[in-house]
Amino acid sequence: MGKKRLVLVGNGMAGVRCIEEILKLDPLGFEITIFGSEPHVNYNRILLSSILQGGTSFGDITVHDREWYGRHHINLYTGETVIEIDKHLQVIKTDQHQIVPYDYLIIATGSVPFSLPIPGADKLGVVTFRTIEDCQKMIEISKKNKKAVVIGGGVLGLEAAKGLLNLGMNVSVVHIGSYLMERQLDETAARMLQEELESQGMKFLFQKETKEIVGDIGAKGVTFKDGTEVEANLVVMAAGVRPNVQLAKKTGIETNRAILVNDYMETSIPNIYAVGECVEHRGMVYGLVQPLYEQGKTLAKRICGIEGQGYEGSVLSTQLKISGIDLFSVGVIHDNESSNQSIKIYDEVQGIYKKVVFQDHRIIGAVLFGDTKERTKLLDMILKYQDVSDLEKVSLFPQAKDDGFPIASIPASKIICNCNSVTKGTIQEAIQREGLNTVEEIKKCTKASSSCGGCKPLVADLLSYIQNHEVEKVIEEKSCLCSCTTLNDDEVVQEMQRQGLTTIQEVMEVLDWKNSEGCSICRPAINYYLGMINPEYESKQQALFINEKMNAVIQSDGNYTLIPQMYGGITNPEQLRKIAQAAEKYHINDVAITSDQRIHLLGVKKEDLSDVWAELNMPLSSPQANGVQNITTCIGEHICSCDKKPSIELAVSLEKQLEFLTTPYRIKMGISSCLHNGAGSTTKDVGAIGVDRGWEIYIGGSSERHGRSGELLCVAATSEEAMELIIGFVQYYRETANYLERTWGWVERVGLVHVREVLFDDELRQHLLEHLAEEIALRKNLVEKSLL
Repeated sequence: MGKKRLVLVGNGMAGVRCIEEILKLDPLGFEITIFGSEPHVNYNRILLSSILQGGTSFGDITVHDREWYGRHHINLYTGETVIEIDKHLQVIKTDQHQIVPYDYLIIATGSVPFSLPIPGADKLGVVTFRTIEDCQKMIEISKKNKKAVVIGGGVLGLEAAKGLLNLGMNVSVVHIGSYLMERQLDETAARMLQEELESQGMKFLFQKETKEIVGDIGAKGVTFKDGTEVEANLVVMAAGVRPNVQLAKKTGIETNRAILVNDYMETSIPNIYAVGECVEHRGMVYGLVQPLYEQGKTLAKRICGIEGQGYEGSVLSTQLKISGIDLFSVGVIHDNESSNQSIKIYDEVQGIYKKVVFQDHRIIGAVLFGDTKERTKLLDMILKYQDVSDLEKVSLFPQAKDDGFPIASIPASKIICNCNSVTKGTIQEAIQREGLNTVEEIKKCTKASSSCGGCKPLVADLLSYIQNHEVEKVIEEKSCLCSCTTLNDDEVVQEMQRQGLTTIQEVMEVLDWKNSEGCSICRPAINYYLGMINPEYESKQQALFINEKMNAVIQSDGNYTLIPQMYGGITNPEQLRKIAQAAEKYHINDVAITSDQRIHLLGVKKEDLSDVWAELNMPLSSPQANGVQNITTCIGEHICSCDKKPSIELAVSLEKQLEFLTTPYRIKMGISSCLHNGAGSTTKDVGAIGVDRGWEIYIGGSSERHGRSGELLCVAATSEEAMELIIGFVQYYRETANYLERTWGWVERVGLVHVREVLFDDELRQHLLEHLAEEIALRKNLVEKSLL
């Protein structure tokens, strides 16, 4: 089949980000055409204020130059507007008389600035703040005139006003409300912001309703309905934006405030999609970059035919982009609801204000002024809907130590740039590998801080920390699988798949192994990878040495250990009787009960193995090291009287599903029945703790010499859901980790957010479960045949 014809209407941030995602998923599947009304390549509109404020050029905020479009064979038409969509013929028409057919059409027309419908709005010197051209007009006017009025006390208006101040103008901000940014700030934070901006020279006129812009040809001033007025040669309309829905309405697409879309960004007309500021999803219209990027990811999967969870909406956060002012706001910031509570810290001397809003022991919003170091932590808690009932609330705002860097305590997997999903580890790796020395270099290399710029202070902190402290490198030079080859694990697997290699010897011969026999490192690794690529291969290997009844572990003295299987650490009188009788009959004097809640028969002689197996006639625990180990539960804890049954049942179900599976490294699990955590579930590769709302699931922990706590994956409402997520996690680890890579190392490498994206996607999780079920069925079938 030929390439599908994909047309994007709008060359802005949301639409082009969607194209980026499509190119990642299916780089050769589409013939892409993009139309942009502006005469520019794709640029970061959010950073226009930085151009106006000085120190930034258009080149600095360009996202993709023309070379990028050419490299991806994208037909780009700038300065050309789509004026009609023929939904029946599936073609678009432009103001340059082009007619272009499409198989899929994406509308990303963004929004248009709202211009007050007042007399004089069309005079010279009256501008909006939306495009590069608007910035250029303001800069030119400022060269000859010094009095400016900005109508609008929101984020856009304040950023425009700061830019005009930097251009040497006398600036007054007119706002119809009683304080600034009332959608993002409470009155205390707004007053502090006002005082800071006034100290920089900005003036404010509150509760003013504009009546008219006066002057002959050009603007001379602004009058208000209360009879007052203010002089102005430049009037900036920054009172908001409106979704650009004219093209959609003309086409007959359903609209409300914006273009109505479902969770997959589909409009009411087949094969026409919409994304960005022109979209209304579940009653919400978003104007911030992160939600638009999330929409773009969802739409890219849809167009590429990848089924998955749709877009469910976003938590809104705001960071004011004015030099010298640290301000962050997220979620619900007003606590006037009866069910809302808040804590506040107000340091008038230092100019610091912090407020966190709670509902039912969960954080639903926050405002930070003067010190925004906790923004990433608080945003993460809100996104996770984390229960903080057990926390000392004041601990949310720890006092900074003079000799320390808070950035040091952030794990490598934590996302620093939410807009572009860039983790601390990715930034640190780029700094160390490329020798980056400025935030600007980091932005170009990793995209961190390249969108809204809100994470720029945190990126700067990380850069400073790495430059001024001894920091362990997160990267190494290319690591080969072993000394027998120059290839690393990923390259070996890729070649095995590409060339259809099916045996260890074939891999070594075709891939030019230095040692034709391999070594103790590469042979088991290749064996594992062959099993993951071809489950039948692994099952055949297992059938050679695994028998569901006959497993033995050889000891250093030449004798053997047998471990009767007791799922979940539970046994019964009949099993105990068999074990005792076998031990007596064959003089097995050492019988141990171990920490994994199993009975070990130590010192079985080789010549007695067959007879002991026959005497026991029961399943035995698998001896393989790299697999899911017996699950630890907290059956015998006497410190609480919680119901242990659910944790035991979950452990039994998991052990039956996962026994005999090979994994890249051994997996230890713990299932705790309650928050007393008797099974040490937070320091296991996988752990589950029973809570009042289900199961908290932790991943990537370790109880070995250098212990580490696992990270909270999610809270599963039921045991069935917990079972699915844990099994899905194990299978995804098996399919994507390198041989001998620990779960915690793998989670850090791929990122906790990525693991969640996979496991929370119903389609992807189901694929993992199906792959595992097929492998288990195949293994059992081959084992049964081997016993005949």
